[in-house]
This record gives sequence, C-alpha cells and structure tokens, in this order.
Amino acid sequence: MTVPVPRESIAPLSTSRRRALTGLAATAAAGLGFPALAQNRPVRVGTTFDNSSVEKANGQGLYQGSSAFFAALNKAGGINGTKVELVMADDTFKPEVAKANALAFEKDSSVLALVHPLGTRQTAEVMDAVPGMAVVGPITGTIALRKKNSPNTFWVRANYDQEVDKLVSTAAVLGQSRIGLVHSNDPLGQSVLAAFKAALAKAKLEPAVIATTPNTTSMEVGPAAEAIAKAKPQVVVVGLAGTAPVFLKALREAGNSSSAYGLSITASALSAMGDLARGLGFVIVVPSPYSTKFEIVRRYQADMVASGIKEFSLTSLEGYINAAVLAEGMRRAGGSLTRASVMSGLASIESFDLGGVKINYGRSNREGGQFVDVAVIGSRGQMLS
Repeated sequence: MTVPVPRESIAPLSTSRRRALTGLAATAAAGLGFPALAQNRPVRVGTTFDNSSVEKANGQGLYQGSSAFFAALNKAGGINGTKVELVMADDTFKPEVAKANALAFEKDSSVLALVHPLGTRQTAEVMDAVPGMAVVGPITGTIALRKKNSPNTFWVRANYDQEVDKLVSTAAVLGQSRIGLVHSNDPLGQSVLAAFKAALAKAKLEPAVIATTPNTTSMEVGPAAEAIAKAKPQVVVVGLAGTAPVFLKALREAGNSSSAYGLSITASALSAMGDLARGLGFVIVVPSPYSTKFEIVRRYQADMVASGIKEFSLTSLEGYINAAVLAEGMRRAGGSLTRASVMSGLASIESFDLGGVKINYGRSNREGGQFVDVAVIGSRGQMLS
C-alpha cells in the first residue's frame, strides 16, 4: 500500500545530501585514501526475483528501490569513479530458475555481486550456486538458511524468529492471549511455525490454533480459514505473503473477526487487500517509508522521486537499503573491485549507520540488521508506526 507524501517532506538533493551520498562514491573514497579505479567500463550487480508471478509486487518494489539507489550513486560519481549497472533476471518465483539465473550471472565476469534474491527456496538455491560471489540482502527471514556455513551471504533484514517474537509480545502486551497461526506447509512455513512455538513458550502461552496452506503460492486457503474461524482466536498471525489477501478474504467470509498480524512478507500484499487491510498489524524490518525522521528514509524519498517514482513502499525501501549495504562493501573493497574484494569489504562492515538503520557484520557474523517494529493500517488506509 502506498501513501502520497507531500513534496515538501522530501529532502532535496542539497550540497550536504550529495556529500553524504558520495561517501559511497568517488570524492569521499578519495578522501579516505582509496585510489581511483582504472576501470572504464561499468561494473554490474545482478538480481533475480519474481517479475511475473505471485510475488511480482515484491520483486518490482525491490527493483525500484535498488535501481533508485544506484541511479543516485552513479550521478554522484559511482564507486571510485566507476558506474554500477543493476541487471535483472525474472525467475517467476521458481527456485530452479533462480539458480539458473545466478549461474548465468556467475559466468559474466563483469557481475561482481548479487542483491536481494526473493524467496526462501530461491535464496537457498542462489546462495549455494555462487559461493564465490556476495549475495546481499536475501528477502527471507528463514533461520535454517542463516545457520548454514555460507560466508558469501550477507543478511540485512531481521529473521523470522525476531519478527514472530515481536508480534507475539505485542499481542501479549495488549492482553491477547489466544493467538493462532496460519502458515504454508513448506520450508518458509516451517521456519515461521518454529518461531511461533518459541515465541509462545517465551510468553508462557499455548497456541489457540495452527492451520496450514499447501505451499507459499497455493490459493487453497479455504480449509485453513475455516479452521481459524472455528477456533476463534483473539488474534491470528498470518505467516503468508502473496496469498495473504485471499486467506483474509476467506477468513472474513467464514465469519471470523479476529485481529490479524502479518509478517514483513505480508506487507507486499497490502494494496491487494483493499478494505481488508484496515486494522491489520504487521512487522516492518525497515523504517516506515514515510517517516522522515530517519535520514535513510529522506535519502530514499529524494532518490525515488529523482528516478520518477512518487509512491513509496516498505519493499522499495528495503531494496534501497540492500543496495546501500552492497555499495558500502564495494567502497570498502579499495582500489580493485573484484568479487573477492567486495566480499572482504562487506565483511569489514561493523556498526555502520546507514542513517537510522545499523549494519554490523565482521569476520564470522552475517546477520547484519536487527531493525524490527510493528505498524498498523489505519481506518483511512494509512500506515501507522
């Protein structure tokens, strides 16, 4: 869901704004002692995501945000004078296609890294397929993937354990003790289920009801909606993404009026929910894209408008932040941009403040971001956080 933002709330590309951006580009790099690159041709960043199927809204939002960042970066001089091109490949939300796309990028020596692959199974294929390339900001919070020994993968968003814990603790504070869950019966859903059980145990609660849908993309949500409606929980945690609107419609048609809390992946489907989104609470793993108290949001808004996009969203802000993290790793790579130097540059990021969002990696840590909050859709469709 997008909300128009007054132009006067958007930070202009002032001298200070340009100076901040070029901290990721040529002038600041020179000031830090990095020599200018002798490369004349642009370097490339690859991205594979769903651009034509059930997660199309997520994919396009991510691409809008990362494209806006790199466009602004290039306008400010690129990385040490070298421009950065973002190259997209549509995987139609199929893991095997995501893998093939990643392998194709690997064969292109000009592609230095990959950014924000979309989906749990898709990310699993991509991170394993290209161990010699950095994969920055996968769009999944699945814990199992983060426990793998994958030094090439740099996580930016919080994990599902943190998300579900935030939702359960918020419900408990509001006096809602009968909490249910709907999740997909696949790796994504199993991760959400494990997080849900752990969060309830921490709060000393028992699940009111747990229902499943066949998989991430299945529209067969009727049985799950009926099970939730029959149990009448005070609140249901919706562990679904693109199929969340269909589930909520079925839940309301089944006569259930329980409060609904969504994961961050649910937010991409807000616009498709229409009036069903009113009152919906959900996790955000980046600041509100309308909250100009964050420097990173002010820069994002300015760069989105400069790229011709006046509607802001959580998804595009996440794509923007992922691109900013990758650019910082590229800047830290020094005078020679290679796949290995970019990975080393990313690994050297510790306590780095993007402008309200802190990233902290290091030699052994790859879970860089910890930002987690809860937002609500108000009665007029606006995001409240």
